[in-house]
Amino acid sequence: MLTSNSIVTGIVLLSFAVCFYFIFTQTTSAYSSEYGEKALGIKMQTKVTQENENGISNMTTGNNSSPSEPSLTTTSARVLNKIFKETQDSVVQITRTVPQIGVVIDPSQENRTALGSGFLFDKEGHIVTNNHVVGDAKIVDVTFTNGDRLRANVTAVDPYIDIAVLKIIKTHNNTLDEAQLRPLPPGNSSALTVGDQVIAIGNPYGLAGTMTTGIVSQVGRLVPAPEVPYSVPDVIQTDAAINPGNSGGPLLNMEGNVVGVNFAALTQGLGFAIPMNLIQDIVPRLIEKGNYTHPYLGFTGTTLTSDLAENMENITDDVKGVVVDTLVQGGPVDRADLRGTTTDQYGRRHGGDIIVGINGDNITEFEQLISYLEGNTVPGDKVVLKILRNGTELNLDAVMGVRPSPSSLSNDKS
Repeated sequence: MLTSNSIVTGIVLLSFAVCFYFIFTQTTSAYSSEYGEKALGIKMQTKVTQENENGISNMTTGNNSSPSEPSLTTTSARVLNKIFKETQDSVVQITRTVPQIGVVIDPSQENRTALGSGFLFDKEGHIVTNNHVVGDAKIVDVTFTNGDRLRANVTAVDPYIDIAVLKIIKTHNNTLDEAQLRPLPPGNSSALTVGDQVIAIGNPYGLAGTMTTGIVSQVGRLVPAPEVPYSVPDVIQTDAAINPGNSGGPLLNMEGNVVGVNFAALTQGLGFAIPMNLIQDIVPRLIEKGNYTHPYLGFTGTTLTSDLAENMENITDDVKGVVVDTLVQGGPVDRADLRGTTTDQYGRRHGGDIIVGINGDNITEFEQLISYLEGNTVPGDKVVLKILRNGTELNLDAVMGVRPSPSSLSNDKS
């Protein structure tokens, strides 16, 4: 028979057992729950990661149904193929005979030819190319990509920007189906920025229908025109391969529009193109009148540099502009009392007015001044030049003249 003490002890032990069981089950449940959440988290994370990986894989391969971006290479190839097919029939090879001077000893040199490129400008059969491609020729051969070989008159030339306009001759042996002519659409060369993709099409080394690609390396260059002592303003610089035979061919943007006319290249891989906006302004006038008159101030100059500034008085480091070097006697700015530099016995230049503005626009370099004059003035216009003379600011009024023959002045002139 249990005593009261035994009963009490049993109750206490039973209570401890119940409490221990409760604590044990709760603790085990708590750890199990935490482990379960971690396990679930790992599974969820794994699932999300796998889904992401699958998504990335599908975007790369294009195997999923969601929108994906094609690779740049594929897109560019399709665009280039399309542009070439749409423009190749509008780009021509130009051939002219190079006359021989003196006695020709080598018979193989009797009938040398010069090659270049050009493109259809309008449906009337006008073709644009470079002045240095046609040279002194009055008639040239024009060959289309389909093999059609036609004759063309040299309608007009502008050696100052190295442009020539041809017109296909229509005779019974030189037929022309104007309905088949597809002039290339013009583009806005002023909209080009560094890094834009461009395309050059032409006939390098006589290899007809050649396409090269690159980017716009820079814009607004001032590049000497071939064979004349003047410079072409606003030139497009590109790394697209331009070789002998490409001259006169089009530089296209990625819409297939002409943004420039290729005309020069350096052996280091730099190519240059005349801006289409300038072509659009000049070529219609060449077609209509046979010539184009360029504005002219009558001086040679250069961009102010630190070295030049050291030899000038009252010039602060922040001054930017164009140093006037020499003046054409009786020219527009000579009559306006602009003053050039003088050279001392040691060959150093001194003095000279500095042009810092024109018609209210600031001028910081020679290229900018030439571009402004070509794009915003015509002979007879009055312009106001802001200059610095010995540190004093002055305004001079000048009247734009007509640019004289190419042989009368030295380089870097306006």
